[in-house]
Amino acid sequence: MVYESQISFTLDTICPWTYLAKKRLDEALHQFRSSPSSSTVNFTTKFLPYQLYPSAPQAGESKYDWYKKTKYDNSEERMKMYTTLMSAYGVPLNIDFRFDGLVANTLQAHRIVQHYQEERGAQVADKIVNSLYKQYFEQAQHPSSRETLLKATMGAGIVEAEARQFIDDEDEGLQEVRMLVREQAGNGVDSVPYIVFEGRRRDLTLEGAKEVPEYLKVLEQVAKESS
Repeated sequence: MVYESQISFTLDTICPWTYLAKKRLDEALHQFRSSPSSSTVNFTTKFLPYQLYPSAPQAGESKYDWYKKTKYDNSEERMKMYTTLMSAYGVPLNIDFRFDGLVANTLQAHRIVQHYQEERGAQVADKIVNSLYKQYFEQAQHPSSRETLLKATMGAGIVEAEARQFIDDEDEGLQEVRMLVREQAGNGVDSVPYIVFEGRRRDLTLEGAKEVPEYLKVLEQVAKESS
């Protein structure tokens, strides 16, 4: 009997390390599903919200300046090192990082992900998350504007009228998202990516962006312990 395993992936759509982690995990899942081990376990990813910058205004501010100020003590040299490093990390994953555009509050983006994850399932949520990442990191779009959210939802197959209605009602489901963010903090999650692989015997947790082989190793371990 195939074991159904949930991968709980805590992320924020403005965190570049979670974008790298998701791309690498996706590749590991692709490799795993092409292996004999896949006959023993089926993995489904569930996304959970985290806010890297909870006090960020919805209007946004310069992404580049915010990173330089908050992460690198206003050092232009250190910021250049960061952009060079992230660009290099992106190449093998076909991520073309841009560092312009705005950083802003992501609660509305999380609200969309959680709603359609519950209503339409994992595959739709996955498409929405992929679009939000690509728009923000590769197209320098606002992370949670109505335009960004509409593009992400419609790209996942949601009818425009339905998507607009939910996006425009900014309070629907918002309290639940806030509760999930607090719940993650209560579980000790203080940075992302934070990924928990549910196993038949035990759960396995990886913190931070790992390489593809490390994710694949955990997938295979879950499969081994589930057979």
